[in-house]
Amino acid sequence: MIIKYKFCQNLSFVEIFFKYLPIFVLFLLLTNCGVPNWAKPSKVDSRSQPVNAKEKARKNINEGRGISIGGALKGRRGGTTYEFSTSNSLWRASLELIDFIPLSTVDYSGGIIITDWYSDSADSSESVKITIRFLSNEIQSNSLKIIVHNKKCKTNENCNINEIDSKIKQELRRSIITKAAQFERDSKKTKK
Repeated sequence: MIIKYKFCQNLSFVEIFFKYLPIFVLFLLLTNCGVPNWAKPSKVDSRSQPVNAKEKARKNINEGRGISIGGALKGRRGGTTYEFSTSNSLWRASLELIDFIPLSTVDYSGGIIITDWYSDSADSSESVKITIRFLSNEIQSNSLKIIVHNKKCKTNENCNINEIDSKIKQELRRSIITKAAQFERDSKKTKK
């Protein structure tokens, strides 16, 4: 304290003020933090929002958050663009071919489908899990990365899981590409 007191005697009031000003300002900023009213989300009364899907779509189009055929023809663009999974032939073909297996994760925006562990026999000691990653939307064999895991269990606690390179992977890839190409041909025929 004595050293600090002597140090303060040698400094003028202005020097001490500017020395401790940043600490004081920081203290004020930290203790008075709050979100300004303009940045707070506005409260919405759910009773005033439409419940029917058609009414919601109409409201979004009126607010410029969607697209309508009339607006598209006039060149008016909304702020949002949507890409639907039903328009992607690879995605549709993949889901159709593995629809008998329970799905664990399906993420169209992330481009991945992961099945749950599946065993087609009464013997549940061996099961497979399939992961399909979509690398592009083009109908090519390199657009898909398929990973097959095999789980062999001697008892419920003693399981061995390995990635396998089996004919399941090649057959599934070939089937998905074939089915996607068929979907693409069919969609082109209906557009004509």
